[in-house]
Amino acid sequence: MRTIWKGALTFGLVNVPVKVYSATEDHDVPLHQVHEKDGGRIRYQRTCEVCGETVAYADIDRAYVEEGQTVVLTKDDLAALPSEKSREIDVVEFVPSDQVDLLTLDKPYYLEPDSKSPKAYVLLRKTLEQTDRTAIVRFTLRQKTRLAALRVRGKVLVLQTLLWADEVREAAFPALDEDVRISKKELELSASLVDSYSADFDPESFVDEYQKELRTLIDAKIEAGDTFDVSDAFGEAEGDAKSGEVIDLMEALRASVARTKAARSDSSGGTSKAKKSPSKKKAG
Repeated sequence: MRTIWKGALTFGLVNVPVKVYSATEDHDVPLHQVHEKDGGRIRYQRTCEVCGETVAYADIDRAYVEEGQTVVLTKDDLAALPSEKSREIDVVEFVPSDQVDLLTLDKPYYLEPDSKSPKAYVLLRKTLEQTDRTAIVRFTLRQKTRLAALRVRGKVLVLQTLLWADEVREAAFPALDEDVRISKKELELSASLVDSYSADFDPESFVDEYQKELRTLIDAKIEAGDTFDVSDAFGEAEGDAKSGEVIDLMEALRASVARTKAARSDSSGGTSKAKKSPSKKKAG
């Protein structure tokens, strides 16, 4: 992994030097645009509206327009801002971990201890674990002040940027204010359906089906000299899905529970892919 930032975690008089790494990576199949007629690659050029010249990225500055006036901000201007110069991740407060809204979590980063002794790093990690707290921190990265949650994942400290409060939209849907009556039987059937799907979460058992199919499509095109029928790669769909609106919620729940029970019964001779939680029992 490549270091993207170096600095120090600070809270009180404690200073923890760290290196920052991106915790995720993109595995999507890279695609680019081409001309349908001849396959020529489509490229975009940065053109100046005043002189018409193509401008190199190194010669591009930022600007802000207000009431017809344009204020140009050079790279040196932005680099001179106090926050941009800071190499500190400042702990603002320690909060109960369950108070951090999952909706606000954004980009995750790994923090590696960057000193001869990792004692301060380990101390902070163990303290967060024992107190079940998450540190809310503020830092600047790539000319942007960011709020983030500092938490523990295994043996590593994870810095996960947070959306600002005004970046999260309010869920103002009139339908949510309607008085909807749910019967006891509906809740029981719904709970039974949930229980029939219960398992311990195993992220590695899930794959990106679209990327997998896209890779299959590309390989098939290469194998066939770029000319073939898509159905040759994937085969015909197994049965046509029946369309129609589900009117009776109870019937839908009953059907779902029955179908799941039947599927589990058919596979009882083998090992289920889903790992059952020790505290859960099969429905029925």
